[in-house]
Amino acid sequence: MLDRLATLTTEYQRVQEELADPNVYSDQKRARDLSRRNKQLEPIVTAADAYRAAIEDRDAAKEMLTGSEGDEREYYKEVLATADADIERLEAELKVLLLPRDPNDDKNVLLELRGAEGGEEANLFAKDLTDMYQRYAVLQGWKFEILEADESERGGYNEVIAMVRGDGVWSKLKHEGGAHRVQRVPDTESQGRIHTSAATVTVLPEAEEIDVELDMNDLRIDVYRSSGPGGQSVNTTDSAVRVTHIPTGIVVAMQDEKSQIQNRAKALQVLRSRMLKAEQDRQAAERSAVIKSQVGTGSRGEKIRTYNFKENRVTDHRIGLTLYSLSRVLQGELDEVVNALVADEQTRLLTSNDNF
Repeated sequence: MLDRLATLTTEYQRVQEELADPNVYSDQKRARDLSRRNKQLEPIVTAADAYRAAIEDRDAAKEMLTGSEGDEREYYKEVLATADADIERLEAELKVLLLPRDPNDDKNVLLELRGAEGGEEANLFAKDLTDMYQRYAVLQGWKFEILEADESERGGYNEVIAMVRGDGVWSKLKHEGGAHRVQRVPDTESQGRIHTSAATVTVLPEAEEIDVELDMNDLRIDVYRSSGPGGQSVNTTDSAVRVTHIPTGIVVAMQDEKSQIQNRAKALQVLRSRMLKAEQDRQAAERSAVIKSQVGTGSRGEKIRTYNFKENRVTDHRIGLTLYSLSRVLQGELDEVVNALVADEQTRLLTSNDNF
């Protein structure tokens, strides 16, 4: 581990030297990559410095114990015990920091939510989940922006696409993709019976222009008038935009903005993200398309998480976590669930990683 830490410390020093050179900022991509790498390496180097200091303290205490007596000997025993504890703690911390990084960890996230099984109740639940993620974003200090929302008749969402920007967005939200099941009594249920329905969540990394190169010749762009619930026209100009990527068949439609230019820019942004994730899936030899790989058919039986209103319970079926705090979770207090999923991923990576 010390050899690897020495290599990373040398790289960190080189990155800092390059960032101090004003000329590097003439290359936007290079400057961005260096800044990200600097941010990745900084906690590793800080922990590595503390780790080496603890080793030096331990070795010095061992040496001083030889020939010491009385109170002095007890003192060096305490120093040795403290150094050993610090070494053990820092080794565990460094093992996590040195795990292979997810290439999307520094990216913002596109969230796509859709009502699935359960009719209008599923659409209402998709709205509840959207509100939950928006509140979570506020608590995390992130920016949450709804790019497109197809509202259902009773105020739910047939589909909604949102952009979430901030530090650590992907690393915390990437496990949210899948079918989310809800068990509750709908407002329209006169007999008080509990209904089960589901909404799907898809999590995509935001693609920047330098990540995905779009050939405009591969695009078909259609414009039309925006429409609201029931199909009524809400705009007298052709401001809505539908972009089709002909080689892949990916289609993105945007109509929330009044300006055709704004809708076109948002549609291209979503298209890039979908193409980036599809390409990453292809490179990883995943057989399913990006959305299907996360949400399947949207069936209640494919759920990753269940929200039971009667018992105030939320259960994540992948890690067997059950919390009786659904009301708080829906208010955006997702950290306990998210942190447990992150810890589970780290544990699995540590188990399969033989670098240590």
